[in-house]
Amino acid sequence: MKNERRLSILTAEGELRGLMDEDIFVFRGIPYAAPPTGALRWRPPQPVTPWQTVRDATRWGSASWQNREYCVAAGGGDPGEFSEDCLYLNIWTPDVAPATPLPVMVWLHGGGFTLGAGSLDPYRGKALAAQGVVVVTLNYRLGHFGFFAHPALDAEYPQGRVVNNFALLDQIAALQWVQRNIPAFGGNRHNITLFGESSGARSVLSLCCSPLAEGLFHKGIVQSAYSLPDVPQQKAQQKGMQVAKHFGLPENATSAQLRALPAEDFWPLQAPLTLGPVAISGDAVLPEPMLDTFMACRQHRVPLMIGSNSDEASVLDYFGVDATAILQQMRRKNRFSYRLIKWLYDIHDDARLGRAVARDMAFTVVPLLVAQAQHSIGMPAWRYWFDYVSENARDLYPHGAWHGNEIPYVFNNLTAAEPDDGRPYTATDRAFAGAISALWVSFARDASEFSYRLQGSIDWPVWRPHDDLTLAIGHDGKAEMVLKARFMRTKLRLFRLMMRSHVRLS
Repeated sequence: MKNERRLSILTAEGELRGLMDEDIFVFRGIPYAAPPTGALRWRPPQPVTPWQTVRDATRWGSASWQNREYCVAAGGGDPGEFSEDCLYLNIWTPDVAPATPLPVMVWLHGGGFTLGAGSLDPYRGKALAAQGVVVVTLNYRLGHFGFFAHPALDAEYPQGRVVNNFALLDQIAALQWVQRNIPAFGGNRHNITLFGESSGARSVLSLCCSPLAEGLFHKGIVQSAYSLPDVPQQKAQQKGMQVAKHFGLPENATSAQLRALPAEDFWPLQAPLTLGPVAISGDAVLPEPMLDTFMACRQHRVPLMIGSNSDEASVLDYFGVDATAILQQMRRKNRFSYRLIKWLYDIHDDARLGRAVARDMAFTVVPLLVAQAQHSIGMPAWRYWFDYVSENARDLYPHGAWHGNEIPYVFNNLTAAEPDDGRPYTATDRAFAGAISALWVSFARDASEFSYRLQGSIDWPVWRPHDDLTLAIGHDGKAEMVLKARFMRTKLRLFRLMMRSHVRLS
C-alpha cells in the first residue's frame, strides 16, 4: 500500500521529508557521508552527523567540482551546484511499505571520473521505479578529489592500508547507507543491483574486485566499460607530486598544504596532470588492477549483465585516442597484424577501419573477457550488444549507437532526453525503450547465482563458451532483440591476445 502517501521517512541518521511525483515517492539530496572538506579532503568518507529535526529532501545535493560546459555538452546535462560537499544520493520508490520488499537498483553515473551527477535528467528513476523497483542515484568525488596519491597523504595510513581511490570508497559508503536504510523506502537490502555506464561501469567492475565492497551488492549491470588499464599507485604518486609542483608547493609538501589548496583550482587541470578515466591500483580499496583480478578469476561471486554499443568509438576523442593514427602506426610497424585486421573486418577505408578496431579493442572485448571469467567461477553472465538508433536520427549515427545512447532507453526516459533538433522520438522508439527498461528490471528482480536464463520479451540464456550467445538489442535498424551465436568471436580472440601486454589471461 502507499501508506497514505506520507512523505516522511525515518532513517538511521534522522527523519527525511520527500515529495511525490505522481505515484512515485522521491527523496533528493540525502547525505550518505559527512562532507569531505577541510581536514576530510582525501580521506575515507566519514559518518553523517545525525540530525534532530525533519530534514528537507526535495532538492538535489551539490555535484563534485567539474567542467560544467563539457558536462552539458557530453555528460548528460547541467550538474547544478558544485562543491566538495557532494556526497548525496537520491531515491525513487513506488511504495514505502510494500507487502514484499522491492528490488533495489543503485546507479553509478559515468563521465570519465571527471563529469556527471546522479541528478542529471537521463538518470531520473521515476519510470524504472514505476516497474516495481527502488532506484538510487548518487554523487561521488570526481577528478583529483576522487583519485589522488601523494607521499604526504599516503604517509597518514598504516602500511598496506593506504587509500587513493576515494571515489570508489564513496560508492562503497553509499552502498553501506543503502544496506542500513533502504528497507525504510520499501527496498530489499538482500537484492541490490549495482549498475553503471562508462566510468560508472568501470566502478561496478572495480567494486566486484574490492575486498571492501564484498557483500554490499548482489549483482551488477556493466554498460560500456572500457579496457584501459588502471594506474599503478607509484605512477599516481608521481602525478600527485607534479600537481603539487604545479601549484607552487615544495617537493616535500605536507598534507596540510595540499588540503589548503582551493577546491575550484583542480578541475581545470589537463594532461599530463591528470590520471585519465581509471582507478588507481595498489591501495586498500583496489589492491590489484581490476582487469588482472577478473582474468585471474578472483572477482566477487555475483551475477553480471555486461555489454557495449555498436559505435563506442564516438567517445574516443575524450580519451585522446586517434583511431586512424593508431591503425596507420600499426601498418608501419607490423604489416602482418594490419593485413590480418583488414582481412577480418573487410573494411578498406582506414578511417572506418580504425573506428571499428578502436571500438572493439577499447570496449567490445571487455564483455567477452568478463563473461569468460564469470563462467570460470561458476557465476552467470549475460552479454549484450546495443545497436539501436532512434528512427528520426539514423542519418546522424551512420556507424551505430554512440557511447551512452542506451541510457535513456534503460531508464525509459526518452521524454526527459527529447532532442531539440527537430528529430523527436517515435512511438517505436518509446515502445522499444519500455522493452529494454523491462529487461534491466527483470535482471534486478530475478537474476541470481542459480539463474540459467532471463525471461521477458526474449528468452535470454546465460553466456557459455560453446554457444557464446550475445543479445543484440536492435537488429538491422529494427526495434527487436535477437540472439547471436559466436558474435565477433574471431576478432575478439585476436584482441584478447593483444591485451596480454596489459592483462595476464588464465
